[in-house]
Amino acid sequence: MDRLVNTVRPYAWGSLTALPELLGQQPTGEPQAELWMGAHPGDPSRADRGDGPRRLDELIAADPEGELGAATVARFGPTLPFLFKVLAAGTPLSIQAHPTIEQARAGFAAENALGIPLDAPERSYRDANHKPEMICALGEFEGLCGFRTVNGAAELMARLSVPELEPLIDLLGVEDETEALRGTLAAILTMDDETAVKTVRATAGTLAEYDTGDPDWYYAPYARIAKDFPDDRGLLAGMLLNHFRLRAGEALYLGAGVPHAYLSGACVELQANSDNVLRAGLTPKHIDVPELLKVVVFESGAPAVQTPVEVEATPGEELYPVPIDEFRLSRFVLDGVERAIDGRTPQILLCTEGTARLTAADGTVLDLARGQSAFLPATGTPTRLTGAGTTLFRATVTL
Repeated sequence: MDRLVNTVRPYAWGSLTALPELLGQQPTGEPQAELWMGAHPGDPSRADRGDGPRRLDELIAADPEGELGAATVARFGPTLPFLFKVLAAGTPLSIQAHPTIEQARAGFAAENALGIPLDAPERSYRDANHKPEMICALGEFEGLCGFRTVNGAAELMARLSVPELEPLIDLLGVEDETEALRGTLAAILTMDDETAVKTVRATAGTLAEYDTGDPDWYYAPYARIAKDFPDDRGLLAGMLLNHFRLRAGEALYLGAGVPHAYLSGACVELQANSDNVLRAGLTPKHIDVPELLKVVVFESGAPAVQTPVEVEATPGEELYPVPIDEFRLSRFVLDGVERAIDGRTPQILLCTEGTARLTAADGTVLDLARGQSAFLPATGTPTRLTGAGTTLFRATVTL
């Protein structure tokens, strides 16, 4: 077992307090957005096995089967197939969607052929992998996810009685749902800057006029977006999407092509080992409209909020099911009863409440306080878990 030293990414949308509170640190006064746990080369975790801290991706590369297990390597290749995070949003993230693995491979190869550097701001594909993801709220968590019905989106805009929104409402009236959603999003992202600013300002002004500060107001998320992102056409794109709220322990799976934006709160996020993002607004970063329109799935549907299900084979384990094998998210709410987890797959354990004690088959003990995490190589032997008033998240793969 390896206690992990992890990197915090300080994106501008990050919370000032959520990650410091989780990690038991004093706030720096700067936004802290994502705690990365895993072997993604962008910010790999580090582990010390007696010869000083080493990058987890380098440890795995030196002995893939010893770290990941022969079955995992045979199924997914010689790298850790998932990236585990704690995400803390103080202001909205960009509206975004992620490619399928076929789209990622094609896009990555095309940008490589054009000679675009991997760290170039105009780059859309930073690797050749897809990025499905599962989020699980650590407290109240709020966001936008998936398209509203065309009637629902049109009604949302129409109730504001903003003349500048009429062209978009008309586009939503197209009979075919796919074409209505595609055409409206394309119009928002390609309208000339003068028209976009005029439309956003008129919409934001109306939202501000009627905003009472009630967080349950129908338009509350859009009023907050308008305050945080004045003149950003992402406000209009966001009005095409469903608003959702998660309570602690509730989760949401997002597959390829689903547009989404996280607005506020903290969550654990487990995803395929990728950093491919196609953006649609609420960001100063590059927006590749043609590529985004190829990636987005233009279908309406309400977010499918999940609660965990008991795992019969592992008493005490609560699973958040996903339709893929690259990652598997579960949790233990430890109440003084010893639990055990299988050791045939590589896994990362994260403590979010209390203190967890991990005991390996050879008697090695590792204590994890709140905010601490550990990497467990695929040794084939079980690890025992103990704690009281403790919540422990488990990230691994399905074989």
